[in-house]
Parts: sequence; structure tokens; C-alpha cells
Amino acid sequence: MDVRQVQGLRAGLSAFVADVFASVPRKDQRAKGDCYLRGLMLDGRRKSIQPMAERLPDGNEQNLQQFVNQSTWDPVPVRRRIAQRMVPLIGPDAWAVDDVSFPKDGRMSVAVAHQYCGALGKQANCQVAVSMHAVTDTASCPLQWRLFVPEEWAADADRRHKTGIPEDIGHQEKWRLALNILDELAGWGLAPPVVVADAGYGQNADFRDGLEGRGIKYVVAIRSDVTVHPHDAVPTAPPWSGNGRKPQPRYRDKPPPVAALATSHGRQAFTDVTWREGSRGPMRSRFLALRVRPAGVRVRRLTQSAAVAGHGSWDGVLPEVTLLVEWPEGAAAPTDYWLSNLPEDTPLAELVRLAKIRWRIEHDYRELKHGLGLDHFEGRSWNGWHHHVTLVTAAHAFLTEQRLSPKARTPASRSTRSWTPSRPC
Repeated sequence: MDVRQVQGLRAGLSAFVADVFASVPRKDQRAKGDCYLRGLMLDGRRKSIQPMAERLPDGNEQNLQQFVNQSTWDPVPVRRRIAQRMVPLIGPDAWAVDDVSFPKDGRMSVAVAHQYCGALGKQANCQVAVSMHAVTDTASCPLQWRLFVPEEWAADADRRHKTGIPEDIGHQEKWRLALNILDELAGWGLAPPVVVADAGYGQNADFRDGLEGRGIKYVVAIRSDVTVHPHDAVPTAPPWSGNGRKPQPRYRDKPPPVAALATSHGRQAFTDVTWREGSRGPMRSRFLALRVRPAGVRVRRLTQSAAVAGHGSWDGVLPEVTLLVEWPEGAAAPTDYWLSNLPEDTPLAELVRLAKIRWRIEHDYRELKHGLGLDHFEGRSWNGWHHHVTLVTAAHAFLTEQRLSPKARTPASRSTRSWTPSRPC
């Protein structure tokens, strides 16, 4: 957006800032928030503080540096207000969990480590954050973030002190951070219609169990090597001799990987489904839904623990879910797999639509990074990172509101245009 376009939004932005930043105690801090948001929305290759201050007529680099890096205003109430505004506006079909990486140089940026960097597609020096987004096929918005703290930072007192990591923040796996986000959002009075996630989360039996235990429906991707029992498999136990412990019921047949189970049904079992209209026409493929019982030691232990906690005994029966498989026309074998605990009578087209709705996350990250400078932050501190991410989220939310408003007259900018990936997720 150019200066004229941003100026045309000043009145609406002022009202937005007054509401969303109402928890920020000082008037001058709220004014700096307004200024920072305008800097993020203005055209420019870099959205770090110095170039933004130079582009803004009222920009002051020192003031903005202090506001983002040293000021003690709490970003959580700001993100809470954004989420409470955006969820009713968007009317999400799902919440999507994902993680995003920020390549970095050096060792001193908060929580930086040599780890898998999705932005580069390889192991690299980077920060990683877990995010939760409210999504439909036409709109989306981040609701909450967690910066992933690698194990090497857990006991590194020197780097923790220099970057200001709170004492109660330690290392937690990404799937735990995602569940923590859901718990926090629940405390804000917000609940997902369904959670969708890629295989990095869906593969994890503890994550699926955590969703189930919270009463949350899900459609999550898994890898082709996940093993499952057919839905009609029955656990049995050999006769008890009367000595020692009674043998527990077990599934006696070896569970096949989902790839083998899906292939065994043959191409003829798959159905054509169109899930949305893309930029190049209808997006369609061939799908099959099967009822299955996920296998594995971890699944069995989680199920047994839940049964014992609730009833005092376990009959060996593993929970039943839906396996969704995609086998595109012309492909030699199935390509993608999902597990879902939605009701058995959920239409195939609805399962597919939810499984594919994660494409909006690519849209969000593209807007947040390339349009609004999510990964342009040059500070090193815990506070600075969370302030910057909150301000970028606020800018994204404001522009989303403008785009969805029937009275909006602002031309679509790089951070509000609809975008469709070149291939489906």
C-alpha cells in the first residue's frame, strides 16, 4: 500500500487501535502502535524498524525501537482482543495449527538453534514458532503464537538472561505448545469447530489423544507408514491357565500401514470429489474413507490409561476413527492420508474440504511475511519478538477486516489479495 492508501485508512485504523490496544496503559504507546502498524502496511522491501521509520512522516526510529524492544506492555491481552474480534467476523470452518521458521545468523537471537527450517527446506540456524489460525476458504487470521524454545536453551542461563526469556518458560515439544494454545484460547471463550494439522502434528498419537481428551474434533494428516487395524478387527486373549496374571486382550494380526490398506481396496473404490474453486478451475481428486483403529504401542498405552482412569479396566479395544486417503488420477499409488474423529456419517466431500483447507495457512504466511514483515524483525529479545509478532498480527487482522467489510473501498494490496498456491496442499 502507498502513503495515500494508508492515509485513507487512518480513521478506521485509529478506531481499531483504540479497541485492540485498549489494554496498553499509555496513550503515547498506543500512538506508537498505530505508527508501527502503518509502517508494516506501507510498501517497502524491509519492514524492520529503521526503514519503516524512514518511510513514515511521523516515524521516529528511537521511539519505535523502545516501544518494541524495551517497553513492558503485555502483548497477550492485545492478541486476545484480536482473536475475539476476528473469530466471529471470519466464522471459521476450522482452526489450523502449523509452525513457521525464521532464518537467523548468529547464536543470540532468542530461541535460535540449528534445526529444521521450513523456509529453507533444510536444517539451518533459525527460530521456529507454532501458530493457530481461524480459517475458511475465503478468509483467515492467526489467533495465537508460541515461540518454540529448543532444548539447548532450557539450561543456557547466559543466553536466557540476555534475551529475557521468563523463568517459567522451558522446552516443550511443538505439539504440546499447540495444545497449550488451544487451552489458552478456550480460556478466552473461543473453541474450534474442528482442528486441522499437517503430519508433523497428526502423526503424533499424544497430540491426537490431547485433542480427543479436550472434546475437539480433528482432521489431521499422517504419513503413509502409520499402522492401523481394520475397524472390524477384534482383540482376543488366549485362555488363562489360572496361574499368574490374566493375559490381556490383543489384536493378533499385524496391523498394515495405511498405504497398504488403501492400495488393497483398488482404484475402483475411490470417488471423485471437488473441494473448492481454484484460480485454474475446480480442484478435484479421488478419495476413499475407511473406518480404522490406529495401532502402535503409544496408542495402546494412551487408550489403556484412559480406560483405567475412567472405568478401572480395559477390554483391549482401540478407538475407531476415519482414515481419508487421496489417490489422484494418473498417480501410481495413493499420495496423502488423514485421520479424523468426526462422526462416521460425515459426508466424504466435507472430510475432503476440511483436509484441504490448510492451504489458507500458506496464504497467511505469505501475507504475514512478504506483505507485513513477519520475519523482518532484527531484535533479539523475548519481549521484542512477541511485540513484533503481535503488531504484525494486528496489521493482518485490520487489513482482513477491511477486505471483508462490505463498505471497503480500498484496492487490494499485497497483504490482502486472495492468493491460491500453484498446487493443492
